[in-house]
Amino acid sequence: MWIDRKAAKSVIELMGIFPVVAILGPRQCGKSSLAKHLLKGVENSITLDLERPSDLRKLDDPEMFFEANRDMVVCLDEIQRFPDLFPVLRSEVDAKRSPGRFLILGSASKELLKQSSESLAGRIAYYELTPFIYSEVVDGIDGMDGMDGMRHLWSRGGFPDSFLSSTDRSSILWRQNFLKTLIERDLPMLGFKGDSNRLSKLLMLLAHEQGQLVNYAKMGQAIDMTGQSVRNYIELLCSTFLISILLPKISNIKKRIVKSHKIYFRDQGIFHAVLRVDDFNDLLGSPYAGASWEGVAIEQIVSARDDFQHSFYRSAGGAEIDLILEKRNKRIAVEFKSSKTPKLSKGFHIAADDLEITDKWVVIPSEGVYPISGAKVAGLGDFLQYYMGL
Repeated sequence: MWIDRKAAKSVIELMGIFPVVAILGPRQCGKSSLAKHLLKGVENSITLDLERPSDLRKLDDPEMFFEANRDMVVCLDEIQRFPDLFPVLRSEVDAKRSPGRFLILGSASKELLKQSSESLAGRIAYYELTPFIYSEVVDGIDGMDGMDGMRHLWSRGGFPDSFLSSTDRSSILWRQNFLKTLIERDLPMLGFKGDSNRLSKLLMLLAHEQGQLVNYAKMGQAIDMTGQSVRNYIELLCSTFLISILLPKISNIKKRIVKSHKIYFRDQGIFHAVLRVDDFNDLLGSPYAGASWEGVAIEQIVSARDDFQHSFYRSAGGAEIDLILEKRNKRIAVEFKSSKTPKLSKGFHIAADDLEITDKWVVIPSEGVYPISGAKVAGLGDFLQYYMGL
């Protein structure tokens, strides 16, 4: 089943400008399917999967291969496995600099693929593809309304094979096997030096700490690692799109501000698999339902626009805002509540006054918009519609 990806238009635009376009994102988020869809109407194209031995043999002499296929659009999948190709790509692009020559797909961030930024500077554009986003599933699946789409994204996450599974059982089995492959193969290949058992413990610890202030030393003590090692591995998990870090808002007001950051799983289906939360009913009865809702809502909002700055706020006195969205003269405060009957704390309003917030929202797992205590309560879809219209 093909669901139109909102990314397609952006990638096509980039391919009309840059010789090399890189689609980066976590494994199994739909990069290969998107590339296949984009190249379907391109007569002269060839795709090589760098995890397939027969395709790798074609690159025994990459210079000769690229020279022989200069009239083709060449797609290279899983490029992070062979970063040594980047200098060769640079030479080939310089020999024939035309837009859209190479489409490369990778399961690691551009920071992790250091050679690409060094070798292809000025020749490459990056696009980060996430798993499914709210608008894709609501607009792209017949019979999927806003509430169904929200519940599926919240419970199963946005990875296509998990989201589109015929049953909750098959969805959780897919996610468990995804984690097993990630822990035993992908992360060690990218630099995780510890054993798989320690990595599993680290992921479990991160799941328990989702949405909380990070204390690296304390986390390290819990799994017999140094605080610096925990920090390094969290950076690696961010580079593979599994984890995101939300930074604190540092303002000039004369208050003591908490400067630690927060950590979230970018896909809540994976978060639930780590915690062994199998389906939506399990989720509703879980003590982590609130942290999970905060995680899915933040990821959907942050992924929707990259022209806003994102942060959270917490003062030493306990005044707190879950998410702050900033752009020029707009400063929006967003609180996340997993209840359909939310209540705002005094600390939220104090924080909003501290930061001169222009608009206050509470995002809940429901639909509709209504006022509450000087703020607006909205379902995720309703808030996204407002946010995208700014």
